[in-house]
Amino acid sequence: MSLDEAVIGFLRESGLEQSVLDVQVEEAWPRVMGDMVNSLTRSVEVKNGVLIVRVSSAALKAQLFENRFELVSKLNEAVGANAIRDCRILG
Repeated sequence: MSLDEAVIGFLRESGLEQSVLDVQVEEAWPRVMGDMVNSLTRSVEVKNGVLIVRVSSAALKAQLFENRFELVSKLNEAVGANAIRDCRILG
């Protein structure tokens, strides 16, 4: 068993795996979305598998809402797991 597998096993058994993935998604946001979107983002958090994003632009809110399924897919790909299943975009 590799060290990675041992750590992942420990996180699963201790119930911490989702918490770690939540933080990874939050940290991946600026990298995945880029500087422009990140500059208009007020907050990003994950609760119970749902990404909650607060933005300061109505136009960005509409655009992110339209592309929310692609957004979920890109963030899950960035963290290498199905960390989020849905997202809410708030203004």
